[in-house]
Amino acid sequence: MLALVGCSTPRLPSQPSSVGAAQWSATLPHGGDAQALTDWWTRFDDPLLPALIGWAQASNPSVALATARIRQARAGLRSAEAGRLPSLDLNAQANRGRSAASSLGTVTQYSVSADAQWEIDLFGATRAEIAAAAARAEQATLGWHAARVSLAAEVAQTYVALRSCEAQRSVLEQDASSQQQTAGLTREKVRVGFEAPANGALADAAAADASNRAIAQRADCDVLLQTLSVLTGQAPSALRDGLASRSAKLPRPAQFSVTTLPTQLLAQRPDIAAAERDVVAAAADVGVAEAARYPRLSFGGSLGVAGLRVGGATSDAHTWGFGPSLTLPLFDGGAIAAREEAARGRYDEARAVLDDRLRRAVGEVEEALLRLDSATRREADAERAAQGFRDYFAAAEERWRIGAGSLIDREDARRTALAAQSALLTVQRERVLAWIALYRALGGGWSASDSMLAAQPVNL
Repeated sequence: MLALVGCSTPRLPSQPSSVGAAQWSATLPHGGDAQALTDWWTRFDDPLLPALIGWAQASNPSVALATARIRQARAGLRSAEAGRLPSLDLNAQANRGRSAASSLGTVTQYSVSADAQWEIDLFGATRAEIAAAAARAEQATLGWHAARVSLAAEVAQTYVALRSCEAQRSVLEQDASSQQQTAGLTREKVRVGFEAPANGALADAAAADASNRAIAQRADCDVLLQTLSVLTGQAPSALRDGLASRSAKLPRPAQFSVTTLPTQLLAQRPDIAAAERDVVAAAADVGVAEAARYPRLSFGGSLGVAGLRVGGATSDAHTWGFGPSLTLPLFDGGAIAAREEAARGRYDEARAVLDDRLRRAVGEVEEALLRLDSATRREADAERAAQGFRDYFAAAEERWRIGAGSLIDREDARRTALAAQSALLTVQRERVLAWIALYRALGGGWSASDSMLAAQPVNL
């Protein structure tokens, strides 16, 4: 029966084979040489980013929630390990009373006993429970790593979005100020008859539109600052003051290398490792459910003393007992079979979740690589376009000022230059965000050798 139980319990394969190197088609940067990713946010040229991530990881509820789950899982492991040891209970009771229908008078009774119980793990139920609890403790710890990786990426993405928004706001505010000056100058020209009233209306409309864009952009930046405040736990006013020194400046990451094999990349994903631990725990749960079909053997013993005092006379007695107990389930209406089937269903679910995460992880890494490659190649073109349209607008504005060009031509050149500058900022933001997405897709610097697992403390 022991051999049958061992053969029927599901086992976790060493590495799921649903993801292979053949699926890896994106361009790998820098030749594909591996380098460490630990604390990747310190590899940016912005000292404020590590501080923001440090604040977030010290106070964000998502990390606190993961820490609480570690505590629960480790307590569950200790409880499961206690199941393979004997239990010893001390029972004591005393009673004093008198019945009106009795002629014995006041009766005092007391007893003290020590009861021991030890169940022999014949069919591995306790071992399977310990294995499941250990896997879940590791899963909870890996979840803590995953929460930190996800939070670091979210803070970095929000910070980059804020800096990009500030850069866009700076461009729009400068444009709005320029348009206000142009509108004032045009109104003066209209007054003295050097410009048509229609051109005055056009200049006023352009100034109003520029102001509207700047106000909307300022609101977007305020929303991003508030989001960063929520993530880091810092007050918005203090955060605004602290970030003012590098306003409108996008952080630049130091380039890093990645390995060429998907399996090596995915080994740096704590969420993948956590999903594997879930499969291990589910397989152990199947073993627990199967063991319920077979006999349970336990040994118990008791040693005690009891006494009775009636009418001034006392009688004491010492008691002891020891012996085995065998329990065999005969009929339960299918409850054991149903629990086993449910356990196998949870195992199949855990395997499906693991396969899904593996596929998604490959997709995330490849998408980040594709976006990074695209943004890198587009940035140089966007810079040349922005510079060319700025020069064209400067020439159109100069022609308008000396009366050689029309206001309509100037406005067309202005809008084109503004769109080109906005496109450049968008490409630069996309490139930095692609790096962050790649860091996140590669596990954010976590590796299995760095895992705390069950033995390492976690700032509880």
